[in-house]
Amino acid sequence: MPTVGYPIANGVKRTGKRCLAVGTDCSVGKMYTAMAMERDMHARGMKATFRATGQTGILITGHGVPLDAVIADFMAGSVEYLTPDNDADHWDMIEGQGSLFHVSYSGVTMALIHGGQPDALILCHEPTREHMRGLPGYKLQSLEKLRDTALPLAQIANPTCQVVGISVNTQHLSEGDARAYLAEVEGRMGLPAADPYRFGSGKLVDALAAL
Repeated sequence: MPTVGYPIANGVKRTGKRCLAVGTDCSVGKMYTAMAMERDMHARGMKATFRATGQTGILITGHGVPLDAVIADFMAGSVEYLTPDNDADHWDMIEGQGSLFHVSYSGVTMALIHGGQPDALILCHEPTREHMRGLPGYKLQSLEKLRDTALPLAQIANPTCQVVGISVNTQHLSEGDARAYLAEVEGRMGLPAADPYRFGSGKLVDALAAL
């Protein structure tokens, strides 16, 4: 359980920059995307910090907020606490949780969207799933639906937020099919698409560097 007395969110704009990974479902690569981008940003000399919001991320990094153990009224405030004022050119890479489309876990996603006040969203997707994880009665939603749902919600807390890229988990596709899918998504969405594990996160880091 958390040992910090987290505040209730106040929505006050903080200095520095923030990027949040949001997904069409749970367990599609949101944590890995943020961690891979942080690593590649450091390699370029960019200022970046991975901000863990789940137990696995905290176990890896040694710090963070266990968001699913925070009392609901304080979830967004705990994300504000996790991502405080910083240098103007510093990026907080916020670990995503749940999905706005997952009826079991959408609450943590909303807390991250409003408490994180992201300047940039990365959309995360696993294209071979037929339904939401653990919910066979719920069809997986599209990347377009995720963009059109998450961005207006993010712009409530940060009107300048943008969707800057797409991270695709291609583990169940052959390399050829993965490259073809990424190219199709880029053409359809007009955004850079990458599988950070398979092909690196360079395209996504490029998008942040351009902001």
